[in-house]
Amino acid sequence: MVGASAAGLAAAETLRRAGYDGTVTLVGDEPHAPYDRPPLSKQILGGQWDAGRLPLRGRDELDALGLDLRLGVAATGLDPAGRTVALADGAEVPYDGLVVATGVRPRRLPGDGGAHVLRTLDDALGLRDRLTAGTRLVVVGAGFLGAEAAAVARGLGAEVTLLEPAPVPLAPAVGEEVGRVLSRAHLDHGVDLRTGVTVTEATGGGVRLTDGGRVAADEVLVAVGSVPNTEWLEGSGLTVGNGLECDEFSAAAPGVYGAGDVACWHNPLFGTVMRIEHRTNATEQGMAAARNLLAPEPEARRPYQPVPYFWSDQYGMRIQAYGHLRGHDEVAVVEGSLEEGAEGAFLAAYRRGDRLTGVLAVGMSPRVLRDWRRSIAAGARWADAVRRAPTPA
Repeated sequence: MVGASAAGLAAAETLRRAGYDGTVTLVGDEPHAPYDRPPLSKQILGGQWDAGRLPLRGRDELDALGLDLRLGVAATGLDPAGRTVALADGAEVPYDGLVVATGVRPRRLPGDGGAHVLRTLDDALGLRDRLTAGTRLVVVGAGFLGAEAAAVARGLGAEVTLLEPAPVPLAPAVGEEVGRVLSRAHLDHGVDLRTGVTVTEATGGGVRLTDGGRVAADEVLVAVGSVPNTEWLEGSGLTVGNGLECDEFSAAAPGVYGAGDVACWHNPLFGTVMRIEHRTNATEQGMAAARNLLAPEPEARRPYQPVPYFWSDQYGMRIQAYGHLRGHDEVAVVEGSLEEGAEGAFLAAYRRGDRLTGVLAVGMSPRVLRDWRRSIAAGARWADAVRRAPTPA
């Protein structure tokens, strides 16, 4: 397993649970044992948790897996013909089967040597140490990561300016109406949200805009997306585009599978190619890749066709979504109302063609969401799914 986060660990554990007793090597470029990333922009950044709560498994649990654990060393090359992975320390690790789970890294802006990003434990601790009451923080990018960090910083008393190039934050993912509601929460909590603003350069002292203007800051957080970690695969013959390109089984080549944020695969449930940067998918795809890797014959493999799930915590509200929301043709609020804002409960359903393909909810019970998830997994027709929905009060 190359990549020692949620996907790589899930693959290793799945191999052991299935009875595989051969050598399992887990390679990770960070010095830390596998840890959970979602709390970085929430509990760790806010100071509610210390780093000791992040490990995905305790030391004894890792030891019980009997792994050849290579931490703090990056993979630098892959030879599929010779079935070896080259490491930065000069070692070459042989394999019979390989799971690529190298994740992503933050996209950066020109001149951002003094700006923060938020991907690793060290990133989160470095920014947390700089956030105090009165700190002027500029967050570049109002996606879910930037929004979570802005919410946490406001809770710590920082003065937050949130800059977003799109007219409505998150609109491509959740639709304009829902995007406006989620954005309203920032305004209600004192964030200076500026949309339609493009940043050309970010430094520790502020940011410069395309119109020549400048926004001063004590600290800058750049949250403008990510780049799949695939450079080490150059020259390997594997297909790399928007991540490591895989088929419906998560296979990139014979004996090589992709999992987690780095994997771009065909999801038969939605009939589309997707790459998902969410914690739940990393675990599920790591497990699926390992099971297919162990399949006694190709016909025994199972397509990886999940109903993706993600969540976000902002200002005390829990945002949850199931399915494939991007590229939707229609959004309909089927429970609750958008009029009360993001702090009121509502559920929005998403249509592509004649199918229900996703739902997003704020303040809804897990039971309600599970019912909608089952409908998405069953390929429910839009008309049928909406007809069954409760009539909003």
